[in-house]
Amino acid sequence: MYDWIKALHVVAVISWMAGMLYLPRLFVYHCEAETGSKQSETFKVMERRLLKAIINPAMIVTWLAGLYLAWAGHWYLSGWFHVKFTLVLIMSGIHGFLSRCVKDFAADRNHRTQKFYRIINEVPTLLMILIVIMVVVKPF
Repeated sequence: MYDWIKALHVVAVISWMAGMLYLPRLFVYHCEAETGSKQSETFKVMERRLLKAIINPAMIVTWLAGLYLAWAGHWYLSGWFHVKFTLVLIMSGIHGFLSRCVKDFAADRNHRTQKFYRIINEVPTLLMILIVIMVVVKPF
């Protein structure tokens, strides 16, 4: 069963990261749209659906499968896992922040610039790279 849960975990992580990389890019384009325009309203729908239908469920499955794997494999005793776990907590915090941004855009309360979203778009990428290194290389 462990390998099946691991496969589920990998699929969920891929889905979560795809959404986490795409959502800030939508925000970049949404910043260009005039408030109240058809384009702005379309971005609101896209952002909400991406968050609710893909990102949130993928994060939940990632966490549930990952916690099972950590427990079943006794990985929670390893140093690399502690670093990975911390990085996943930070990724989850970024997820929460992006969820808040979806709500801000939906209420026409966004006050951040395109440049901000271009920069924040890189954070999940950097976290993902470090997480993959921890899992594959297990440096300590």
